[in-house]
This record gives sequence, C-alpha cells and structure tokens, in this order.
Amino acid sequence: MSKVVLDVSMSLDGFTAGPNVRSEEPMGDGGERLHEWMAGEGPNAEVDVAARDEINAIVGALVIGRRTFDLGLENWGGTPWPGMPSFVVTHRTRDDLLGDNGGTFAFGGLEEAVRRAKDAAGDKDVLVMGADIAGQLLGAGLLDEVHLHLAPLLLGQGTALFAGHRAELIQEGRATVGGATHLRYRVQR
Repeated sequence: MSKVVLDVSMSLDGFTAGPNVRSEEPMGDGGERLHEWMAGEGPNAEVDVAARDEINAIVGALVIGRRTFDLGLENWGGTPWPGMPSFVVTHRTRDDLLGDNGGTFAFGGLEEAVRRAKDAAGDKDVLVMGADIAGQLLGAGLLDEVHLHLAPLLLGQGTALFAGHRAELIQEGRATVGGATHLRYRVQR
C-alpha cells in the first residue's frame, strides 16, 4: 500500500526555502543551495546519489501545494518527474492540466488529492511537495513518513517546515552523511 512521504531538503535552522519566495526565485533567496547535494559531487557523493536514487525509485504520484505548483510549473515544464501524475491541493480548482513533459496535474481538496494520488501510485509512494501542504497532511493524520535532507547552511529566514504543528517521529534506519545529512522518520500515530 502506498505511503504518503514528505521528502524535503532543509537548512540547519529549519527552512525549506529562503526568504522572498517569488516567481524569479521559487526557492527564495539562497534556497536553491538546499538542493546542492543532489548534484552528487564532493566528499561522500555516493551517499547523496544513493539518497536521490531512492527518492526517484519510490515516487509513484505527487501531492503538491497550490503555491508550489504556481511557482514550479514554469521551471518544471510540467510535473516535477516527467509523466508523473500530480495532485494539486487547492480551493481554486480547474480542469486537469497536461504538462509539457507528459504528466497530468489534477486539482482538488486535501483528502481527495491523497486518495487519488494513492490510487495512481499503485505499489509506489506518494511524494509531498510544499511545506504548507506537508503541515496540513500532518495535522490531518495523512502523512506517513518524513525523509529529511539536512543541508549544512543557515538561511536565517524563509519557509519553516511544520510551523505550528506537533508530532512524534520515529527514526527509521541510520542517518547517512554526504553533502547533506539524510534522515528518515515514520510519523507515530
């Protein structure tokens, strides 16, 4: 059965995007640095490559926040993973949108998006994109796991992960260290 998994890069001070998020800088000022580990370069690069490959292997569908969709569509040219079905959580629904890279975006409410994404994912997992949606999913009891890639930088301000939400997380496996520290947690119900 599909799990709903937040896979996110975060700064040491708890931000998943830098300040001043806007269409020209969808990750905010300095926020792109959170993903430098994905290039698989530098000391222990094989750890980062393995973490990135693991993400790509598990994803079967996406649940995306509306702001993440609005900011990301132009950069992605379609869904973040080519051909992947993506479900945008929004109160401003619209007809489904076929991305340039073959993936479809569908628009609806939180529980509907999760249900449809799980159906579409089959035996793979549903990946969550967007800090606000991650918090909503956690609050609704719909988030199963958190895969955290802790980048060695301080952004000072930006988009906080799980701002205002509380939960118990249980570590799964061992932390691995490359250009980022890769951690996995299961959300305790």
